[in-house]
Amino acid sequence: MSIRVFVKLHLLRILLESLPTRPTLTHNTRSFSKSSTHHGAILSESSSASHFSRQISIVNLLLRYGFPQSQLHEFFRKHRFLMSSSPSDVEKCIGILLSYGLNQNSLVSIISSCPQTLELGFLTKWKVGFSELGCQNLAPSFVQRTLEQSAKLKTEPSDLHYAVQFMKSLSLSGKTIFRVLEEFPLATIKHSGDIRCTMDMLKSVGFNNEDIDRICHLFPGLLACNVNGRLRPLFGELQDLNFRLDEVKRAFRNHPKLLLSMEHGELTRYLDLLNSLKCRVPIKKKILSNGRLAACINVKLRVDFLCRYGLIHRDAFKILFVEPRVLIYDLEDVEKKIDFLVSTLDLCIKHLVEFPDYLGVNFDKQIIPRFNVIEHLISRGGLGFNVGLKHLVRLSRHKFYNFFVKPYPECEKIFGGLVREAKPIHPVGMWKLFKPQKFSDSEEDVKNMKLLMKSLAWNPR
Repeated sequence: MSIRVFVKLHLLRILLESLPTRPTLTHNTRSFSKSSTHHGAILSESSSASHFSRQISIVNLLLRYGFPQSQLHEFFRKHRFLMSSSPSDVEKCIGILLSYGLNQNSLVSIISSCPQTLELGFLTKWKVGFSELGCQNLAPSFVQRTLEQSAKLKTEPSDLHYAVQFMKSLSLSGKTIFRVLEEFPLATIKHSGDIRCTMDMLKSVGFNNEDIDRICHLFPGLLACNVNGRLRPLFGELQDLNFRLDEVKRAFRNHPKLLLSMEHGELTRYLDLLNSLKCRVPIKKKILSNGRLAACINVKLRVDFLCRYGLIHRDAFKILFVEPRVLIYDLEDVEKKIDFLVSTLDLCIKHLVEFPDYLGVNFDKQIIPRFNVIEHLISRGGLGFNVGLKHLVRLSRHKFYNFFVKPYPECEKIFGGLVREAKPIHPVGMWKLFKPQKFSDSEEDVKNMKLLMKSLAWNPR
């Protein structure tokens, strides 16, 4: 009840602000009879009451479908056409929007960004336009994007039909067409010369229709790339570096946005880094197992990833050059190591420049066990010096074990591996079974032994 009263007060204020000011009557104005004046006042009051009730109905409708109450005052103040709208028309508009599968959040979003969707004429026009496309299940995001573009860019359903027919002439599939239309403004596709040039450029390089369709579905922004400013220099560099066509196709299918974001000469720098790596042969073979271009993309991903944490490009390149094993681990594993370095170890990200091998060791098998051992010893007060990152990374497993684990037997279980086994202990009394039996010497035995010794002593050889 209190919410309704609050909304009514706000709406009443909006209505009072929107009503035109009445001119004041001067003394020279001709006066009418009292009956006609009274009759006009009654009509005015009744029309004002019905007008206000319509606005209350619209407010209740918007609140029912999740529109934020805090935004109602500003929404009605900016869009005065709702003051004269019919509640039944507004309800029909909301029903049409919900029929396209929009959820509550999408409905509130499209009403806030495109209030014209509450005009029955506007929405009916686009409903007919959508039905003429011949697609039964339109994606809600496509409907929302198209209506928002229509309100902002003044596009019509005829522009949508032209864009669909143009995309079909480029041999794009239906899913790709609607995926592109979600990203592209219809006004841009209306002037489609650059898009056709992009398609011709891709076909001239060696891409077929299936490849182009898949790439455009993954990254519709490909069609917006400038041919002379972006595509031609990129393919020229790929050709100069002697990348195979199947490598290029595979890279565009997997990482089209990343490749198109590279500056001219960037690929050359990544390839020079790969050629200058000094590491074991198995590691280098694993880095280049998917081809040179895929390895360059891995370098790009890790350089960008390290730079997002605050490193400059030079330091990121230095880390990859000193520790090539970073290229073997997944980005999730690298992220886990960096988060552990910053949050748990409370160290700066720039420590990686001094200890790049931190990113090259196994996180679960080396870093975590050593950290647990050191934490246990610190809690016991068993360490008289500060333990740094070098102890976690640069000490061999054997040295770390001898220095931190072996003197403290309780750390062997924490550290894992190389656990000293306890010596087997025989049961009590078992030693008696292995002791030789002792016989007492009699006088006859002593006499016989002496005679034997005398015979051996005087026996001539």
